[in-house]
Amino acid sequence: MILKEKLASQLPEWRERVKKLIKESGEVKVGEVTVSQVYGGMRDVRGLVTDISYVDPNEGIRLRGYTIPELLEKLPVAPGAKIPLVGGLYYLLLIGEIPSLEEAMEIENEWKARWGIPPYVFDVLKSMPPDTHPMTLLSMGILAMQRESIFTRRYLQGMRKDDYWEPMLEDSLNLTARLPALAAFIYNLKYKAGSLLSPDPKLEGAANFAHMMGIPQDEFIELTRLYLIIHSDHESGNASAHATHLVASTLSDIYYATSAAIDALAGPLHGLANQESLAWLLKVYNKFGHVPTKEELAQFAVDTLNAGQVIPGYGHAVLRKTDPRFTALMEFGKQWFPDDDIFGLATRVYDVIPDVLRQQGKAKDPWPNVDAISGSILYHFGIKEFDFYTVMFGISRALGVSANTVWARALGQPIERPKSLTTTMLEQIVEKQAA
Repeated sequence: MILKEKLASQLPEWRERVKKLIKESGEVKVGEVTVSQVYGGMRDVRGLVTDISYVDPNEGIRLRGYTIPELLEKLPVAPGAKIPLVGGLYYLLLIGEIPSLEEAMEIENEWKARWGIPPYVFDVLKSMPPDTHPMTLLSMGILAMQRESIFTRRYLQGMRKDDYWEPMLEDSLNLTARLPALAAFIYNLKYKAGSLLSPDPKLEGAANFAHMMGIPQDEFIELTRLYLIIHSDHESGNASAHATHLVASTLSDIYYATSAAIDALAGPLHGLANQESLAWLLKVYNKFGHVPTKEELAQFAVDTLNAGQVIPGYGHAVLRKTDPRFTALMEFGKQWFPDDDIFGLATRVYDVIPDVLRQQGKAKDPWPNVDAISGSILYHFGIKEFDFYTVMFGISRALGVSANTVWARALGQPIERPKSLTTTMLEQIVEKQAA
């Protein structure tokens, strides 16, 4: 398998590089921690490492050093398509190199060979009450598949620590291959007739997801590719990525770790932001009965802020410009359905809200993130069940977190165990420094 061969060839040099860095420079200080950071969720504390992604304040997310526009330009595209293959992205995340079309298709073919979900997984989900949240079903489905873990079986049989990454890679390929079908089944179970269209062996992963969702239009296939690429990773400190790393650091397999990621993603402060942004757009649209003018929208935004409410999706803690993922989706919508009212409202909001936020002194960096527009795109395709949006996010995020976990296992990263302090200890530290 090409991924195993490529990773195996890189690991000796990477292991030596990390070993040398820790041995020779392990006591070099990377940063200092403040009381507000200790109490503030460790925001901006530099305590994790990933070579797979980085949020550049000026360029947005970089995956293996490439910006979103660069990825969309450089990753291989299937004949007749416009958006790159997701298999090419996964190759890049794991190997660190832009693949050829042949290499990207090898990943797609690996996924095809692995996409069979054990029937008992469907039985578990069918046994749940009809009102069970789709993210609960996704987490449960992933946990149910843990029975298939190759890593757990190999670990119990006994293997060298340097070999831990190999079954982790196998499990990650199996999981990422099966997640689109699992998500499509959850969608049909929750909102449709309850059945699942079988995967089409002639289709690659994104096209198969569209097929199993019952939305086989070319534009939705292209959107699926784009959506999975741009949501795949966001450094190691975001909640879903960190949850994965924490659980996997105990030598739990990728099923346990990814289930934890999905649980984190389900929180309103993490993966639910896209549906909150869409709900706000629909509120605006329903108030006016049409796409409001810029003047009407600006006044509505001022009234919203004066009422102590926020405008979801706007104001970013890191980015100093518009999220390139937002831009990619906006350009996609303008190409495929420029006359859609809700999408048109999302673009008008983008023209108006940053200036309002600046004028009202509500945000130093008032730019939108991807959540400000992604919901309107899914809404256009008839996916109006807001609770499902985060499930699609989860399929994508599994690509990044699993790639990170394979590398963490390959480099022998230890169990995560930060030190906590009491409030009294913090007060004593402050008093001592003030003396």
